[in-house]
Amino acid sequence: MVLAKRPAATAGTLRSWLLEGLQTDRRQLEHGPHVKHPWWRVMCLTGVDYFSTLGYQPGIAALAAGLLSPVATVFLVALTLLGAMPVYRRVAAESPYGQGSVAMLERLAPKWWGKLFVLVLLGFAATDFVITMTLSAADATAHILENPFVPRFLDGQRVGVTLALLALLGGVFLMGFTEAIGIAVLLVFVYLALNAVVVATALVHVAEAPQAVVNWRRALSLDYSSPLAMIGLSLVVMPKLALGLSGFETGVAVMPVIRGEISERIRGARRMLTTAALIMSVFLILSSFVTTVLIPPHEFQDGGRASGRALAYLAHGYLGNGFGTAYDVSTIAILWFAGASAMAGLINLVPRYLPRYGMAPEWTGAVRPLVLVFSAIAFGITVIFRADVNAQGGAYATGVLVLMLSAAVAVTLSAHRARRRGARAAFGVIALLLAYTLAENIRERPEGVKIASFFIAAIIATSLISRATRSTELRVTEVHLDPLAERFVYEAACGELHLIAHEPDKRDQAEYNDKSREMWLTHRLRPAEPVMFVEVTVPDASEFASELHVEGEERYGHRILKIESSAVANSLAALLLHLRDRTKSVPHIYFHWGEGNPVVAMLRYVLFGGGDVPAMTREVLRQAEQDRERRPHVHVG
Repeated sequence: MVLAKRPAATAGTLRSWLLEGLQTDRRQLEHGPHVKHPWWRVMCLTGVDYFSTLGYQPGIAALAAGLLSPVATVFLVALTLLGAMPVYRRVAAESPYGQGSVAMLERLAPKWWGKLFVLVLLGFAATDFVITMTLSAADATAHILENPFVPRFLDGQRVGVTLALLALLGGVFLMGFTEAIGIAVLLVFVYLALNAVVVATALVHVAEAPQAVVNWRRALSLDYSSPLAMIGLSLVVMPKLALGLSGFETGVAVMPVIRGEISERIRGARRMLTTAALIMSVFLILSSFVTTVLIPPHEFQDGGRASGRALAYLAHGYLGNGFGTAYDVSTIAILWFAGASAMAGLINLVPRYLPRYGMAPEWTGAVRPLVLVFSAIAFGITVIFRADVNAQGGAYATGVLVLMLSAAVAVTLSAHRARRRGARAAFGVIALLLAYTLAENIRERPEGVKIASFFIAAIIATSLISRATRSTELRVTEVHLDPLAERFVYEAACGELHLIAHEPDKRDQAEYNDKSREMWLTHRLRPAEPVMFVEVTVPDASEFASELHVEGEERYGHRILKIESSAVANSLAALLLHLRDRTKSVPHIYFHWGEGNPVVAMLRYVLFGGGDVPAMTREVLRQAEQDRERRPHVHVG
């Protein structure tokens, strides 16, 4: 019997339009959409985020590392292939339903600590996805404004154009954004093909003008005393290039879209992660090399023609404005679609965790309200950072690195539990390297932590408020009685059902006899009238909605219904409504008043599932059943 249901919105109103498609079946989040795709097509869906970083990564690398950009990029690629890729191949095997490393770590932390830990990780994930939207839109704007065919009246309108792109993105989702893997495949293939042409052409120019490489090597030897100094400084600046690590968390998040059973899905995800990492590694090294050697350093600075668009600079310079414009259009399209991928990630991320914790309002199960909220946040960040690609790089890298570090820690702990010492040591080293990279990124660019802290504080605050306001909902989805409990109910159904709420202690004969005597005296129940005790224990009060499993027990001649649940009052209310519907008789439940401060009792109810049980049981029943005649009776003495 399903008890907890979400109310439908009234038709013909703004509210009904906003809440259209309100999610009520959370199982869809586990198994993904009905339409599945081959792994290589799904790779393109993640690739609009991962591969699109080529639009700005070479320029950011040149600003961060200068002449050492190619060397630092080689170390970044080594961290990608030897660190991030093995970690996420393991995550794909252990979390194949798209919940990623967050779900792995959630299982390790107990009760409320686990929920709080997940909220913090969600704050960093929100930073990653939101900055993906704003950074991609800002870089798309840079490609628009630097194109020679764009009207000059747009000069200096960087913020306005970026806001327009974000508004267009939000508008598409408000109208109804459906899965568009076909578009992603087209964008990725065209974009990678154009990048291959640009990089190959640049390499030909380097081969034809070897003096450029000679000049680069001479400048390196003048600026740095030895190869060891170059390696050391490259390792120091490498964390600033962490944007090139994005895409792995998105890759495991879309696993439910991959065609096949679980084993096939895992194999497909591993192929997807490996192929994407290899393709991106080749492009990162080659693009970093040609842009550093061929582009004057001052062009990478803010306002320069290669700022945020180094490969586009080469495309216009070596292949003409016609090809350059085609490259710009492709880059703008994939960067804009990367924002769409990030928005889709946010829309899938919030309903997957927060409603399950009771830490999100009901409207978060619908797409349009979430789109409006995240679009407003993206507008604010764009204005604050003045749509500057380089200024947002630190925040983006922070979100990416925290998620990757959490994944490395999760697989290290998993290997430790499985007693796989070699894997534990290898993943532990990767976790240390990622921790160093994160620490250096935070030290150099602390704005990432500041933005993430804002998201974390906002998520925790709204989550706790939502949990408190939703605490009197009927949080039980289904009620199941075991055979003995079924017999108790069947035999008592010939008359009125009388239940005694009992907080178990020693559970000896005297305890049950005293409780029965108290109820008989207080509520004037006849000794011959059949009663059943109901005992609810709370193993984990941090859970929100769950199924109720009722076990029957006969003890010292007393009939007892035993329940384990996250909240006593909600479970009792759900049981009463279930018994009413089963027996067609309105049941009675009997309590005695508790002692203590009502404010403290409310906090105990929200945090520990106990508190003022009689009053809360009645309130849950009042909200769940509007008809007083059909509402179970609550007696307190």
